[in-house]
Amino acid sequence: MGQHSGIGVLDKAVTVLRAVADSPCGLAELCTRTGLPRATAHRLAVGLETHRLLRRSSDGRWRPGPALRELGNGALDPLLDAAATVLPRLRDLTGESVQLYRRDGLIRVCVAAAEPPSGLRDTVPVGARLPMTAGSGAKVLAAWADPATQRAVLGEAIFSERILMEVRRRGWAQSIAERESGVASVSAPVRDAAGSVVAAVSVSGPVDRIGRKPGARWAADLLAAAEALHSRL
Repeated sequence: MGQHSGIGVLDKAVTVLRAVADSPCGLAELCTRTGLPRATAHRLAVGLETHRLLRRSSDGRWRPGPALRELGNGALDPLLDAAATVLPRLRDLTGESVQLYRRDGLIRVCVAAAEPPSGLRDTVPVGARLPMTAGSGAKVLAAWADPATQRAVLGEAIFSERILMEVRRRGWAQSIAERESGVASVSAPVRDAAGSVVAAVSVSGPVDRIGRKPGARWAADLLAAAEALHSRL
C-alpha cells in the first residue's frame, strides 16, 4: 500500500486514488490492485466519488475526478482567474445569475458562478453536476464536442443534431424550461488560446423576467463576456 501516515483510512483512500490513476478500473480490478476487501474498496471509492476526487463513467469504471484538477490548479487555473473578474461584470450588467460550465465526460460541471444579491434567481452552486442532455450550456458544450461525445449526448438529449448545427452557426444557444421548469438561459462558448472550446458561459433566470427569447436579449453581452474570458487565456 506504499507509504503509511499512521492514519489507516487516509492511507487506504490514497491507495485507491493511486490505483485508479494508473488506469480506469471497476470494483474487481480495484480490489486486485489495492489488496483491499471488496466492501472497503467500494466504500472508499464511492466516498471519493462523492467528493469528485473520482468519477464513474458509463461503463462503471472509476477514473480520476475533476476535483483533483481543481485542487491541483487552484488559483493558478487561468480560466477560473478570468471568471472571477468577468462573471461578476456580466451579472451586474444583466442582473441575472451567471455560470461557467466545463464538460466532464457526459456531465457538465459548474466551475464558477456569480449570483445577484437579491430577487428570484436560478442558483446553480459551484460544483453542481448537470446533464449534457438539456439546457443552453449543454448545447454549447455538445456543439463543439468530439463526434463520439456528440453521439452519446444526442442519444438522450431533448435537442437534435440540427439544433447543434444552428448553435455552431450563430455562436450561442438558448433554452426555455429545458433543464428546469420556469427557467430560461442563454450560453456562449469560451475558447482557449488555441481556439478550442473549453467551457460555456451562461446567463439564466426566470422565464417570466428573461422572456422566451433570451438570446435576443443577452447574446451580444454574453459573447462579449466569452471574448473577455478568451483574451485572458
